[in-house]
Amino acid sequence: MSGRSAARRTVLKGAALAGAAGLGVAACSTESKVGHAQVPTPTAPVDLGAAGEVPVGGARLYREQRLVVHCPAEGHYKAFSAQCTHAGCVLDKVEGTEGNCPCHGSRFDVTTGTALRGPATVPLPEVPVRVRDGKLVAGPEA
Repeated sequence: MSGRSAARRTVLKGAALAGAAGLGVAACSTESKVGHAQVPTPTAPVDLGAAGEVPVGGARLYREQRLVVHCPAEGHYKAFSAQCTHAGCVLDKVEGTEGNCPCHGSRFDVTTGTALRGPATVPLPEVPVRVRDGKLVAGPEA
């Protein structure tokens, strides 16, 4: 095989891979109406509204704030980033205790953050959450 043929094959393979990667990025970036955040967890306190809006034993998705909150027992809450750890899309729904990523079908246990189905393998980052004056506040203390 000549050096010229090998070089041409390498260029063609690289072009094909770059094109496929570009399609993947385009698909991810258009799926999420909320978009991707550089930092998947809040860097300042975020008011989520009344604590009672999260059902005991269940979870609620706060899509605009990129958070999901689980209430394991009355008065106790756990929060996680709702930004998928695979490509950064924001979860679009919670069914029972599973959160769904609309971009590639990853599923997460919203009670623990654990990735249940890929392509994501990394858990959702936990976010501090507390009740202040009957309202949930997520993120670091002010």
